[in-house]
Amino acid sequence: MLKIWLLRHGMTEGNRHGRYIGITDEPLCPEGRTFLQKMSYPLPEKVYVSPLMRCRETAELLFPGVFPEVIRELRECDFGDFENRNYQELSQNEDYQAWIDSNGLLPFPGGESREGFLERSLRGFETAVTDCIRGNLSFAAMVIHGGTIMNIMEQYAVPKRSFYEWHVKNGGGYLVELDPWKWQAGVKELRLCGEACLK
Repeated sequence: MLKIWLLRHGMTEGNRHGRYIGITDEPLCPEGRTFLQKMSYPLPEKVYVSPLMRCRETAELLFPGVFPEVIRELRECDFGDFENRNYQELSQNEDYQAWIDSNGLLPFPGGESREGFLERSLRGFETAVTDCIRGNLSFAAMVIHGGTIMNIMEQYAVPKRSFYEWHVKNGGGYLVELDPWKWQAGVKELRLCGEACLK
């Protein structure tokens, strides 16, 4: 079996203020760094990361001395016109209200569609899984984004849950496992076998 930690990056200043932080490439905030330094995850054989700074910094703090492999497709969604703004700032925005009313199914104005983000996230995840299987690895970690994790879990996790039910806090995540033989045969399922318990 192949076990993988799906970990969300630590807190950034934008996260602290409830902003939609997608393609904005901001570092971890001091509070986020301090929190991660208290976390302890077992050392994986390989680490995969989104190219964004907050994921690379998180990987360095959680797994010092490990050189992660960057997978561009694992980056967060492009929130378009909502990028780097929070719900208070967007409360009078008609496009934002329409997006809320659609339960997040409409494309982000000037940004990425839900379908495009999902397809890209899954492609990045499958690239990493294929690399793990080819390398005969048994334990890996991915330091990525909340939305990316939610896409992966909604698509592959058993038992099924909806996208928003897989929300994960900064620095937390899910430990999943898959059967490489079944995966290669087209039975693409992730079994949840642990999660970070964050207050």
